[in-house]
Amino acid sequence: MKTILKSILTCPHCKVSKEEIMPTDACQFFHECSNCGVTLKPLKGDCCVFCSYGSIPCPPIQESHSCCGPAD
Repeated sequence: MKTILKSILTCPHCKVSKEEIMPTDACQFFHECSNCGVTLKPLKGDCCVFCSYGSIPCPPIQESHSCCGPAD
């Protein structure tokens, strides 16, 4: 299965969705919503914002590898 590098992030505050390209070499812990300006952080147990708010989990999780570890 090919790794998908695009995910649609949905802001839990304003509900706006936007397609973003996921990094392949690092976890993305923070993302600022382009609509409301809220800084998204991973939910407890998730490694990055894509695993918490994205339509597709981050590349390491898709490939069944460990990511940077769960966020506290």
